[in-house]
Amino acid sequence: MKLAGAEVSAARLAVPVIAMMAVVATSNVAVQYPVELFGLQEALTWGAFTYPVAFLVNDLTNRRFGPAVARQVVYFGFALAVVLSIWLATPRIALASGTAFLVGQLLDISVFNRLRRMSWWQAPLAGSFFGSALDTALFFSLAFAGDEAMSFPVTYSTGITVPLWVGLAFFDFLVKVGCALLSLVPYGALMGWLKPWGGTQSVAR
Repeated sequence: MKLAGAEVSAARLAVPVIAMMAVVATSNVAVQYPVELFGLQEALTWGAFTYPVAFLVNDLTNRRFGPAVARQVVYFGFALAVVLSIWLATPRIALASGTAFLVGQLLDISVFNRLRRMSWWQAPLAGSFFGSALDTALFFSLAFAGDEAMSFPVTYSTGITVPLWVGLAFFDFLVKVGCALLSLVPYGALMGWLKPWGGTQSVAR
């Protein structure tokens, strides 16, 4: 079928859409569970480790099909993930996740597209960094600000005291940055298999 001006088979489009849906839905459940290993329950949730995969899926889709198709994948993934997340998580978390996902992923696409002619690693890393920053700020503020169970003060080793959800957001972002760096490994490995979008055949490999 022809989508956003490009010929894309339904089967090929289904793969990133389903991947997006699975990542967001899984993360909406995982974010409700703190990491209790090594005393990290006041610093991290398991969602910090699952959600960054969405940026890898988005960047690979953008590289292969271009920004217009990548946006369509985000829209489809957003709609399906919100519906599924309402069933798996609370409505507030589902709404916060959907909003943050949509805005963060669209920013990732925009940044990636601006940098796609630069060195192969710069576009996915910059897109994930800025997309993750916006996504994290939106999600935690919309999902947990004012929630008594997530807003009690926590004092960290630096002496800084903040509401729990603010601390979780900060450490969540740090993990996402680390995952963005690690994601360059599979991204680089798949570059040769996924030919770049036809509008940018001169992209550095």
